[in-house]
Amino acid sequence: MIENKKEFKLISKKNPKYLLPNALTIFGVCLGLSSIKFALDSNYAMSVIAIGFAAILDTLDGRVARLIKGTSKVGKELDSLTDVISFGVAPGFIMYFWALNKVGNFGWMFVLIYAVCCALRLARFNLTVVEENEPWKVNFFQGVPSPAAAGLVLLPLIFSLSELYELQNYAIFSSITILLTSALMVSNLPTYSLKKIVIPRNLTIFLLLGIGIFVSLLIFYTFKTLFFSGIIYLLLLPISYFHYKSKNKTSLSKAPSEEEETEDVL
Repeated sequence: MIENKKEFKLISKKNPKYLLPNALTIFGVCLGLSSIKFALDSNYAMSVIAIGFAAILDTLDGRVARLIKGTSKVGKELDSLTDVISFGVAPGFIMYFWALNKVGNFGWMFVLIYAVCCALRLARFNLTVVEENEPWKVNFFQGVPSPAAAGLVLLPLIFSLSELYELQNYAIFSSITILLTSALMVSNLPTYSLKKIVIPRNLTIFLLLGIGIFVSLLIFYTFKTLFFSGIIYLLLLPISYFHYKSKNKTSLSKAPSEEEETEDVL
């Protein structure tokens, strides 16, 4: 009698390509949770750096999955869970340990509001479908994405670590920042998405040069660079809003003419 024994395989021979993007996502979870541990040890510089690397991995895992055709439903759900932990829960804890605990129960309430808004924002994102007649909308997010929101929430801490200027009351600054960021996440504000951006070949050299300069600044002026990057992102918000409105107006103006042509044919 021959028994059919099924071998247990951690990695399927049919779909090994799913491993790499999911491994990057899990690594992001570990970084998010580790940032909380660093905050408990009052090592806030490492907390910020851990969240920064988690944001980089969040950008890479999706791109890698699409590049090697390793996208999956499991990967999508895992990515959302990672975003909630690394960019919804962890930044709130870090800011509570650093400054928000000074405003008592209100500080913890602000942390809860931020985490809930992050979860709601991700749930809405997962249900968003871009219509075929409006492909340009793929270049925009609805509301501030969670990795950017994490950076904005940590901005008071980053400002403190940059040693540009010493404020007297970081608790109030942090409270205002976390509430405004929570509102931006669940708002309908159009913000730029870099997921589908295409760089012309003749501009690649300038992109690489810019990346090199940015990395150099990060190495030598880490927190100053992060702080001004956050300010630049904030300045881009009204630009993305008016850009979206302009594109939408152009799209709507074309729609009636197409309908008229259809009516003439009929």
